[in-house]
Amino acid sequence: MTWCENNGIDYIFGLSGTKPLARKVDEVADDIRTRRAIDNLPVLRGYTETPPQGKVLGSRTAHRRRIEATMLGLDIRFVVTSLDVGSAEWIYDSLYCARGQAENLIKLHKTQLASDRTSCRSALANQVRLVLHTAAYWLMLTVRDAIPKARELANAEFATLRLRLLKIAARVVETTSRVRLAFAAACPEADLFRSCPARCSRSVRNRLGCARSPAPIPPTRTKTG
Repeated sequence: MTWCENNGIDYIFGLSGTKPLARKVDEVADDIRTRRAIDNLPVLRGYTETPPQGKVLGSRTAHRRRIEATMLGLDIRFVVTSLDVGSAEWIYDSLYCARGQAENLIKLHKTQLASDRTSCRSALANQVRLVLHTAAYWLMLTVRDAIPKARELANAEFATLRLRLLKIAARVVETTSRVRLAFAAACPEADLFRSCPARCSRSVRNRLGCARSPAPIPPTRTKTG
């Protein structure tokens, strides 16, 4: 944080919870815990912040806390930041948690698509392998984005999508004009296979920023005398 401040860089870091920090939010935490119990809610969140504490951490540092009360107890998270814009809720949910989501996507790329298998002797070959893994990542991400949000697979990991949508048995019938896939009558994801191709096509067009252009109008021929 000192280096960031000396170089004029804004920052947001997670802070380990300690008893002195927890005591500073006792009043707010008790209020959230009480309201959750009175309303019989499964989860209730609250946010609080303190002004910059220059003598402790830095001249521009302020604390934001996320307090979550559940039936199992309290969960308090602390972040420290130099940003002086936005509420504590926006700082935590929109900025800090986005870092965790980025880490989850990197984990999907590395562990579930095996992008760390760069065992070739040539650096160029390893780079090509990494490009292929990245292409597979975008394909899997496009498939997942095409699944309706109400379905449980809309937030599934790639390993689950591979087992439920890719590693399944089907009869392939190829004709001159089309390819037909015949699944088992008890296929649990049959409706997804009907709707996903069109959704994937729209998703790809949206990612590329291109819209379907209308078919060209053929020129008319006029008869000459």
